[in-house]
Amino acid sequence: SNRKIMADVNRIFTYLENSKTRINVLRSCKTLIVCPTGMRTQLNMLINREIKNATRKKKAAITIKLNSLSDELLILKLEEAAKAGVEINMLIRGICCMYPENKKFKKPVHAISIVDEYLEHARVLIFHNSGDEKVFISSADWMVRNIDHRVEAACPVTDKQIKKELIDIINIQLSDNVKARILDNAGSNQYVNPRNKPKVRSQVETYNYLHNKKYT
Repeated sequence: SNRKIMADVNRIFTYLENSKTRINVLRSCKTLIVCPTGMRTQLNMLINREIKNATRKKKAAITIKLNSLSDELLILKLEEAAKAGVEINMLIRGICCMYPENKKFKKPVHAISIVDEYLEHARVLIFHNSGDEKVFISSADWMVRNIDHRVEAACPVTDKQIKKELIDIINIQLSDNVKARILDNAGSNQYVNPRNKPKVRSQVETYNYLHNKKYT
């Protein structure tokens, strides 16, 4: 797996050296999901798999952490998934052009933005995939300029321990009720109401999680 990833990294740099003539090198990437050649198609395939599971009454879920979500086609695909019954969680720090509230969505879309002491800049994609989660870290926001006009890459995370750690940290962030603001259709950016629950400030809780973690 690592050899395949490194082979794709080599393909990306080969393309960057000869961008006018070597586009086919980029298209031949097998493990990394790469812009501008294949990411849009691959993301659609991953979302479609969740839609298929939802229509079969199986658990289906998509969690995305991005700086910006503005690509119209991917937003429409997420809306299609929500209408099919896919559970969708979104951590979008900045621009979010999707209306998360829609009566046609079978499950409410959980969409928040976290701005705190440290910059929230990671991009993480999690697809439930019938319980065998597919997890990616990525350089690309879901914007036309990234998906269609830049060289970007999303890397699959296959190490079980790192995969679990990423999912745990994202779940901590989704439970934030101190610095998280609700992304709604009105764009009012109100803070999440803790409703008498214990306060969760995700940047602090992530530090505590990693500090207390025992690595084997």
